[in-house]
Amino acid sequence: MTVNVEAVRRSVEQHADLVNRLRGEIARVIVGQQYMVDRLLVGILANGHVLIEGVPGLAKTTAVTTLSQAMDCVFRRIQFTPDLLPADLIGTLVYTPKTAEFITKKGPIFGNIILADEINRAPAKVQSALLEAMQERQVTIGEETFSLEEPFMVLATQNPIEQEGTYPLPEAQVDRFMLKLKVGYPTRAEEREIMDRVDVLHKQHVDAVVKKAQILEAREIVNQIYVDDKAKNYIVDLVYATREPETFGMALKPLIEYGASPRATIYLQQAARAMAFLQGEGNVFPNDVKQVAMDVLRHRVKVTYEAEAENMTSEDIIRKILDTVPVP
Repeated sequence: MTVNVEAVRRSVEQHADLVNRLRGEIARVIVGQQYMVDRLLVGILANGHVLIEGVPGLAKTTAVTTLSQAMDCVFRRIQFTPDLLPADLIGTLVYTPKTAEFITKKGPIFGNIILADEINRAPAKVQSALLEAMQERQVTIGEETFSLEEPFMVLATQNPIEQEGTYPLPEAQVDRFMLKLKVGYPTRAEEREIMDRVDVLHKQHVDAVVKKAQILEAREIVNQIYVDDKAKNYIVDLVYATREPETFGMALKPLIEYGASPRATIYLQQAARAMAFLQGEGNVFPNDVKQVAMDVLRHRVKVTYEAEAENMTSEDIIRKILDTVPVP
């Protein structure tokens, strides 16, 4: 299939205002955290779910809420707790005595932007209820299946696993997230600006600056962004190196329990396309791939006990892979 890269780039430029409006509205509320904001935009444009990890107080929930309010979409927030039930998430059948019939009561999962707040405070049974919705964009209640309206996106926040009252998410659940973000502390200058700007008595108003149809249209353009064979081979090499690192001369095999699945390859290409869109390009460059590789791969590479004994994390292994695999 022949792709007119210049025509795609013109389409990207025509829709650049969408990204600028979202960034501007978010910046009215969120100070700094540019990395988190950009990756949230990547997730929206690439039609992928995003998992955000960081200690409490880093504006994870505020960023997701602000982004949702800036888009004219149905927003639902679900506070995950240890006593949450699957029915609290997807809905259930309710018996009506007057008609002697069961009616479907839909849960908060029926929205466009779903904020799963502190997702790792709920047990595995609740996490499994999300799987069908995240992967298939549908929910089954009783014997009836309901399609979820597009755009549908789960933005989940979690505290570090070591914190009190948290549960490690099942691997199958984590793999459904296109990106996993690690959010750090703001700089000293940013923290001072936060102190000057935040009014604890009055909530900052956020305007809906982007329509639902505009998000769906932008996604179509992202899907048209050209990825040439060299960039595709580079993506495959990065993912393959997490499984067979010795192929690229890296002695990492004893440190990797299992590498990334083919879903990582698909997500890495789509996330790179979204990154190219954010930068106004009509085709994907290797640097676009490198920028999102850590976020796509960090939760898909599981290290061995030997690696943990050497204080090696999946991020250390991925950095080594990014430094070693030849860039086209």
